[in-house]
Amino acid sequence: LLCPCLIYGAYVFLPFDAPLLPTISARLVYTLRCAAFATFPIVLGMIISGISRFCSSALEPFGELQQEVEIHRTYVSQSVHLFILYFFNMAVLATYLPQEFLKLIPLLTGLFAISRLIYWLLYAIGRSFRAFGFSMTFLPLLAMLLWNLYSMFILEPENLLA
Repeated sequence: LLCPCLIYGAYVFLPFDAPLLPTISARLVYTLRCAAFATFPIVLGMIISGISRFCSSALEPFGELQQEVEIHRTYVSQSVHLFILYFFNMAVLATYLPQEFLKLIPLLTGLFAISRLIYWLLYAIGRSFRAFGFSMTFLPLLAMLLWNLYSMFILEPENLLA
């Protein structure tokens, strides 16, 4: 319930609009530029993972990892997988959205970045708390996937492979 409320509130109250993007290639470039911001939590996780591995008290650097090192490594790995799915779904979404709704692309990017940081924080606190952060990432991804499939097969089936 929190994700739709956050997206709606940001859509209504943030004072920016998407630029005029009449072609599909312009929309894809816009999505690519927005997606660059979603890599911030992943790069930050890589940096923290490297620092924690460097400062680890393990005798063998390639041996068994300690829990604080494993948390960061797992976070980065899962974030990369989710980012790939998120980015491809956002790219398809940008091709089907009307011009007035293209403001959703940077908002969904921001939601992805914030929810990954929340997931990381809650995962470090305890494994039982991480479901909230994961659902903030996964449920918008699932909604985008369902909208994309609906758009492809129901709204425009004649342009499915065009």
